[in-house]
Amino acid sequence: MAKLTVISGKDLVKVLTKNGFEVVRQKGSHISLQKEKYRTVVPLHNELAKGTLLAILRQCGINRDEFENIIRE
Repeated sequence: MAKLTVISGKDLVKVLTKNGFEVVRQKGSHISLQKEKYRTVVPLHNELAKGTLLAILRQCGINRDEFENIIRE
């Protein structure tokens, strides 16, 4: 399995909105996004930690391969 792409919180929000998520609210440096039954919070850090990114993807129902394909588009 390839290494996970390092991404900022702002870029992850862009990727998720392209994937059908909507920004519900923002409180400080954290943005809440929602799509049907999925809901997650993304911190607006310059680089998201690997575990944080994986947890967000799991909450969104996206696996690593799907995520890498979305980024390449």
